[in-house]
Amino acid sequence: MSELLLIRHGETEWSRDGRHTGFTDVALTGRGERQAEALRPLLAGSTPGKVLVSPMKRALRTAELAGLEGAETDPDLHEWDYGGYEGVTTEEIHRTRPGWYLWDDGVVPGPPEHPGETPAQVGARADRVLARVVPLLEAGGGDVVLVAHGHFLRVLTARRLGLPPAAGALFRLDTATVSRIGTEHGRPALVAWNVRSA
Repeated sequence: MSELLLIRHGETEWSRDGRHTGFTDVALTGRGERQAEALRPLLAGSTPGKVLVSPMKRALRTAELAGLEGAETDPDLHEWDYGGYEGVTTEEIHRTRPGWYLWDDGVVPGPPEHPGETPAQVGARADRVLARVVPLLEAGGGDVVLVAHGHFLRVLTARRLGLPPAAGALFRLDTATVSRIGTEHGRPALVAWNVRSA
């Protein structure tokens, strides 16, 4: 069976500063571009059968710089809709909501076009992606690569492992990293997690 490769995009100004970045289309920093290029050796041994990328430019540019060819955009790979917390840091949120934790407390409503999502709603998107890619993995036509965002990929990992969406809290995921989900005895299992290029 092929493996599912998860790539979080390189650094942006907002990811560097800890700002929740859902639908704001922030570009990679110069460091983020170098991080994305440095992913190439980590992907050298993989033979992708399918590459899916979030439509956000930080993910698209990461895929390009990492040398992933034939990438298709998939709108379900966008980051968590943070609603009223878009662009806000956890530290800033704690000023009015001490102890706030995204995975337990969710977000406050935002504008009509981006009202915010619950963990269950993010999990439903992750389930849609998995419904499309798991048959490809089972067919053994090559690895499937997803280039997307930190919180979304953490939820997707939880769902692939049979856990509730909020269990994504257990999987820290840094910028410009590669993670692999394969199988053991026919069941999904982590093979590598949060791997950076040397």
